[in-house]
Amino acid sequence: MATKQEEVFESDEVRDLVASFQKAMTGLRDEVGKVIIGQSHVVEHLLITLLVGGHCLITGMPGTAKTLLVRTLADALGLTFKRIQFTPDLMPTDVTGTDIIEEDTASGHRSWTFVKGPIFTNVLLADEINRTPPKTQAALLEAMQERSVTVRGEHHELAPPFFVLATQNPIELEGTYPLPEAQLDRFLFNVLLDYLGDDDELAVLNRFTTRVDIPEVRAVTNAEEIVSFQWLVRQVPVAEEVNRYAVNLVRATRPKEALAPDVIKRYVNFGASVRATMFLNLAAKASALLNGRYHVTKEDVRELALPVLRHRVLCNYFAESDSMTVDDVLLEMLNKVEG
Repeated sequence: MATKQEEVFESDEVRDLVASFQKAMTGLRDEVGKVIIGQSHVVEHLLITLLVGGHCLITGMPGTAKTLLVRTLADALGLTFKRIQFTPDLMPTDVTGTDIIEEDTASGHRSWTFVKGPIFTNVLLADEINRTPPKTQAALLEAMQERSVTVRGEHHELAPPFFVLATQNPIELEGTYPLPEAQLDRFLFNVLLDYLGDDDELAVLNRFTTRVDIPEVRAVTNAEEIVSFQWLVRQVPVAEEVNRYAVNLVRATRPKEALAPDVIKRYVNFGASVRATMFLNLAAKASALLNGRYHVTKEDVRELALPVLRHRVLCNYFAESDSMTVDDVLLEMLNKVEG
């Protein structure tokens, strides 16, 4: 007997939407591929972030095309794009906007006018987000969670879709401000942008040292269509068994849980929250739909566990002394939790 979610995909309207979805996703990959060589897993994670309606933290070395990737994706999506270069002297109002007093030259009457900051966009690139103090980082919290900002007591809604793609540099940590756990938890993924393979690096060399201009990227979708795609993702059915597996994985990151394997109990201080479970479920739905399936498998959940959990699990001193990274700990945990 089909569930209510499974019945949704049987309607002609939804079938047309699925066809539009597949066409748009193929077009997005092709357009991004004009500029970005390799990094296909990062592109997939950014697409999942978009489809879930979440935010993504991109951690990578300088020169790995983090900014170029985000700008290219925004162009292909047909969305408005703004960039904030985070610096130690950046103020919260530089992000959210502020009220100014304007005077009517005819009447002499003065009134407050809200001048929108760069956060009023669809795609916001928060470049080197860990280089600004916590007060300014906190200006993003409300926007990331509530899709709105409050300035001088006035509530301002952000137009959907809205998602933050933040970058941070894993080296040169002097003069940086580590993101607080509350803000890290707002990010769906923490994606590691690594160096390219030798063939891909050669392809970059051949493509970008023989021409000055970057290949033109055309928009293949729009804001309204993306919002409908986000609705479609949430209709993908998930079996109770798969949901239970996702719950078990997240609960296994908490050292006081009975499910936690020895590696977690030894090396972890704090595990992931319920928000991680919900994000893992939604990301798996988006991944299934991107792969042309209308159901979620345990493999979908397992493949996305690392980017969903790595910034939510806090390791202790013993992990550092034994040279165990959070990824090492989580990979061992994934092998211990039964699927």
